[in-house]
Amino acid sequence: MSAELPRTPFPFLMTYVRRHSWRYGILMTAITLAVLCSVSTQYGLKYLIDVVATPASDEALRQAWQALFILAGLIVADIILWRGGGYLAAGSLTLSAGCIRNDLFAHLSQHSPAYFADRLPGALSARISSSAISAQTIGNTVAWNVVPPAMSAFTALLFISLVDGWLALVLFACALAIAVVLHLLARKKSHLHETHAGHVAALDGEIVDIVGNIGVVRSFGAGRRERGRIAELSRVEVQAHRRSLYSMEHLRFLHAGLTVVLTIGVMIAGIRLWHAGRATTGDVALLATLSLTILNATRDLAIALVEVAQQRARLAEALKVILVPHAMTDAAHARPARRGCGEIRIEDVSFSYDGRRPVLRHINLVIPPGQKVGLVGRSGSGKSTLFALLQRVHDPGAGRILLDGQDLRHVTQESLATAMAVVPQDTSLFNRTIRENMSYGTPDLAFEELVAAAAKTRCEEVVEALPARYDTMVGNRGVKLSGGQRQRIAIARALLTPTPILLLDEATSALDSENEHAIAEALKEALHRRTVVAVAHRLSTLQNFDRIIVLDEGRIVEDGSPAELVRRQGPYLALLRQQRAGLSPVRPEAA
Repeated sequence: MSAELPRTPFPFLMTYVRRHSWRYGILMTAITLAVLCSVSTQYGLKYLIDVVATPASDEALRQAWQALFILAGLIVADIILWRGGGYLAAGSLTLSAGCIRNDLFAHLSQHSPAYFADRLPGALSARISSSAISAQTIGNTVAWNVVPPAMSAFTALLFISLVDGWLALVLFACALAIAVVLHLLARKKSHLHETHAGHVAALDGEIVDIVGNIGVVRSFGAGRRERGRIAELSRVEVQAHRRSLYSMEHLRFLHAGLTVVLTIGVMIAGIRLWHAGRATTGDVALLATLSLTILNATRDLAIALVEVAQQRARLAEALKVILVPHAMTDAAHARPARRGCGEIRIEDVSFSYDGRRPVLRHINLVIPPGQKVGLVGRSGSGKSTLFALLQRVHDPGAGRILLDGQDLRHVTQESLATAMAVVPQDTSLFNRTIRENMSYGTPDLAFEELVAAAAKTRCEEVVEALPARYDTMVGNRGVKLSGGQRQRIAIARALLTPTPILLLDEATSALDSENEHAIAEALKEALHRRTVVAVAHRLSTLQNFDRIIVLDEGRIVEDGSPAELVRRQGPYLALLRQQRAGLSPVRPEAA
C-alpha cells in the first residue's frame, strides 16, 4: 500500500480521508450543522428584536416566547453538535496520523542501503514524525478553523440576501476576489515554507547524528566545534522561519484591511436601507451582526490558511524525501522463495556501480548445499560486492544468481531475507535486551534454546556478568557491550535463525585469537548442513572451510580447498604469506 502513496500533500491526505470516509463524512456533517445553527441564532435574534419592537400585546408576547424558544434551541443544538464533532475529530484525526506514520515507515524500511547511506537517520525519522503531526494539524485546522469560518461567511451571505439580494451579490463577488488574490499570493510564497521545512529536518538530523557519535566528539575535544555547527544551522533555520512567517503576516495585514472596508460598507448599506424604509430594526441589527460574523470568519480563515500553508509545506518536503521510488522492487510476477537445501549458483555475473568500471567480471560459481565457502582477496577485489549481490542489495548488471534454482530477481525480497541469516562486519544491536537481540530472527524461541546458543558462541560468560543477565538492556547500537561481545551476540542471533544459508562478513573480526578459535570450534556443529559463505581478511578463520574462492580485480583467480591452494603456490599462498609477515593484503599501487 505504501508504494502507491501520492507524493504531493493534497492527494496524499485524501488517501486517508477516503480510507476512513464514513468518519470524516459524519464529522463534516456535524460541523456544517453546527455552523448553520450558530449563524442562525443571529437570525433568531433579529426575529426577537422585530417582535419586541412592536406594541405590547398578548399576540406579541406569544411570538416573543416563540422566538426565544427557537433561539434557545439553536444555541443548545450548536453546543451539542460542536462537542460531538470534537469527539469525532479526536478519533478520526489521530487514527489517520497513526496510519500515516505506519505507511511512511513501511515505505522507508523498503529502501535500499544506498538510500540510507546518503541521508541522516535522524532527519528521516524526524520527517516521519513531522508528516504525521503536519497531517493531523492540517486536519484539525481544516475541521475547526477553515470549514467553520468559510461556512459562517457563506451562511451570513445567504441571510443578507434575505434583506437585500444585490447587497449579498456584491459582497459575495468582493469576498471571492479577495480569496483568489490571497490564494495566488500565498502560493507565490510557498517555497519559503518548504525551505524552512528542509532546514528544520536538516537541523534535527545533525543533532541526532552528533548525539549518536558523542563519544567521538568527546574523544577529539570537538564539543565547542559541534556546538558552533548546530548554532549556525539553527541561525539559518531561524532566518528561514522568520521569512516564512513574515510572508504570511503581510497577507494577513492585506486581508484585514480589505475585510474592515467590506464590513463598514455592509453597515452603511443597512442604515441606508432602514432610512429608505426597506429594512426593519431587526434587519439592521442582523446586518450589523452578520457583517461582524463575516469579519471574524474571514480573519479566522486567513489565520487558519497560514497554518495550513506552513504545515502543507512541511508535509510536501517530507513526502518528497521519503516517498522516493524504491531502487530495488519485487518483480510483478515475484513469488515467495521455496525453502530448499541452500544451493547457490552464480552464472556469468558482472556488475558495476553507476556504470563505472566493472567491479565483478563474468563470475561463474556453484556452491552445493552444505558447503562452507570463503571469499578472499585484496581490498577492492569484489568480495563485498559479490556478498551484497547474494543478499540482493543490488541486481547483477549481467548474468543471474540462483538460490535452489530460483532467480533472486523472481522471488520476493522478504522471503529471500528469511532464507539467509547474516552476520555483518559492523555489528548492530537494537537498544533492547540481550534476549530480544539474540532471538530477533526467532522471536518465539524457547529460552532453553537461547541459552544453548549463548553457550556455543561464548555469550554465556558475557551474560552471567551482567546485572539483569538476559534482560539487560544493551544501549544504543549495543554501546554498553564491547565490540567482541556485540559480535558474539550477532553470531548467536544468526545461528538461532533457521535458514539453510549463513552469510558471514568478517564475523570474528572483533574477537581476539583465543576467542576466535574457541568460537570456530563451537561453530562446527552449528554450521552442520548449512551452506556458509564467508568474507574474511583473516585467512586463519577459513582453514576448516571446504573451499576458498580467491578474487582479484573482479574475477575468480583461484578455487579450491585451503590445503590445495597452498600446494598450488598461487595468489592464495601470497595472501597467506603477507598476513604471516604482518602485511595488509592490498594492491601494490595502493600500498
